Amino acid sequence: MKSILLIDDDTEFTQVFSNIIEHLGHHVSISDSVKDAKDWLSLNEFDHLLIDFMLPDGSGLHVYEHLQKIKKMPKVTFITGNPDIKNAISHIAGPSVNYLMKPIQREDIEAVLNPKRAMSNHLSRSDANSRLAEKANNVKYAPKIQNEVQSHFECLIGESDAMKKLYVMIERVARSDANVMLMGESGVGKELVAQAIHNASSPPGDLIATNCGGFSKELIGSELFGHEKGAFTGASMQKPGVFERAHKGTLFLDEVTEMPLDMQPNLLRVLETKRVARVGGTREFPIECRVISATNRTIEQIAQENILREDIYFRLAVFPITIPSLRERKEDIPLLSRAFLQQLNQEHGETFSFSDAQINQLEQHDWPGNVRELRHAIHRAFIMSDPGGKKVELPKHFDSPFSQKNQNMGTASVGKTIDEIERELIYATLAKVDNNKTSAAEMLGISTKTLYNRLHAYGDEL
Repeated sequence: MKSILLIDDDTEFTQVFSNIIEHLGHHVSISDSVKDAKDWLSLNEFDHLLIDFMLPDGSGLHVYEHLQKIKKMPKVTFITGNPDIKNAISHIAGPSVNYLMKPIQREDIEAVLNPKRAMSNHLSRSDANSRLAEKANNVKYAPKIQNEVQSHFECLIGESDAMKKLYVMIERVARSDANVMLMGESGVGKELVAQAIHNASSPPGDLIATNCGGFSKELIGSELFGHEKGAFTGASMQKPGVFERAHKGTLFLDEVTEMPLDMQPNLLRVLETKRVARVGGTREFPIECRVISATNRTIEQIAQENILREDIYFRLAVFPITIPSLRERKEDIPLLSRAFLQQLNQEHGETFSFSDAQINQLEQHDWPGNVRELRHAIHRAFIMSDPGGKKVELPKHFDSPFSQKNQNMGTASVGKTIDEIERELIYATLAKVDNNKTSAAEMLGISTKTLYNRLHAYGDEL
């Protein structure tokens, strides 16, 4: 049994969290502020501290700084809702500190407190999940093994728990004709998931994809619904829209939240009536297709930023699916990397491979551009490698301008105080979300009230 001090001001979170810790066989004490934590530490010894980065009267770093004065240094795990915070504090806390990202699952806690038992349980669960996935997919789309890399639904790669959950959702929605909204960061592979749903559904028609953010306001109606000859200047011939082309199949609307608001009632009517009229035409055509839409916006952004009508959202998001980022399934990086390299080898007649050290290097990067960034990085490395060789020449780092931008949010320079680092991180987060306090608080893993208190302390007039 370990003695745990949980330091977090979210009472609902600490209640659930502490119950899990006790269920794992440990004793847990709860503190809700920097001052209270220091009081606990002055009177008690703990084996492990779980510290929220943002507290009402300061930062979790203040608690960590106080630990340097204690004879027996406990293990420390920081809790946060923002991956950039890890970069901000790693310069101070060093590599020995663990991190937990909210939302936190029971397995995450067990991995931190009981790593050996967690590994044993993970292997057992993996075996069980593999058998379950094999049984579930055995109907039509059992994983295909190509050069030791499994491809699910003929297009998806990954054996992490996050991907297995995604496979189950794909299998379930494939049995229906419900519209699906795919949500997730740029580069996670939303079009591939749309392809997987289409493959698993096996409709008689085709998968037709279009990007709602790639057309001007004047042309998007023609792209979606088609046009008749002479409907507008330049319409020299009749053209069917993507809804017509996707009849009896699947229509994939990428970046649907970039569609102009004044075009959305036309889309709503088609979704409701299942009939479409070409621009400049009078006759309506019946259409029958599943609509899969995609966006990199969060549900909160969709609701608050007036970018998608509520009635459209509920028509499109009958079955919403959130696709995990690559940093949420880092155990899939070796599989993805080898699959991408295999494809390049086959296309160019090479026999390159990765060493264990190179795979480890790939796993250490955060990949803010997700799977797309990983694929492009491997392609660049392939091009730079000597033809006829055996080993790919990876660069020393994979930082893109975007990953550098994210890291700059959390750069801790020598000589800066903890308060200065915390203040910079808060303002950088606000800038990243266009000063949206609710979104910033969510990214930082704190309440909106705590964020306002911090800003007030900084002299921000709000």
